[in-house]
Amino acid sequence: MKYPDFFDNVPRFRLHDPLAEFLGAVDNGMIEYSYLDVVKLVGHSCPTVASAYWMTRLALGALYGSQTPERGAIRVDFRENSLNGVTGVIANVVSMLTGATQDMGFKGLVGQFDRRHLMFFDAAVPLDMRFTRTDTGDKVDVAANLQAVTGDPDTPTLMRRCLGGTTSAEESRRFAALWQDRVRRILLEHQEDTRVFVVSRPCD
Repeated sequence: MKYPDFFDNVPRFRLHDPLAEFLGAVDNGMIEYSYLDVVKLVGHSCPTVASAYWMTRLALGALYGSQTPERGAIRVDFRENSLNGVTGVIANVVSMLTGATQDMGFKGLVGQFDRRHLMFFDAAVPLDMRFTRTDTGDKVDVAANLQAVTGDPDTPTLMRRCLGGTTSAEESRRFAALWQDRVRRILLEHQEDTRVFVVSRPCD
């Protein structure tokens, strides 16, 4: 499968999944995720998908520090409704990475490994999302300001022309390259830029 080279340069992260360990799916329950994994999940790479991946990584890093995050033991609250804007897309990525679901996840085994009731929407949180450890109650709020990473000014025009079927093959390739270059810059050049990615500990 051919994909943009920069995907492989985006830092991966590991989680421990006790269900995967219990059922023998993965040795010691250790699962590694990459940006390519979430691209496969949603079927495309865009600033929204990139921000969902990176916000999750930042939130888990803040919550667990040097410890390995525990998949299935993380609650996620979204400020927006699941049908608003790109919230649903972000939720799909977050669900994949954390195991959290609303009510469609794994129901558990004898009261263990239940992945339901860990994702909520329309929550009273100050930023885009709040991640909470279910074992300790520690919380962290995260948000992404993607407007701070602007795309090439030709991108909107090329997109309209591509969608209208009026571009040449060369113009279509240029549009795709410009689109992915913005994703690359978000993930590789702005991963520690506090103007783009906000991580905050709630006071309560």
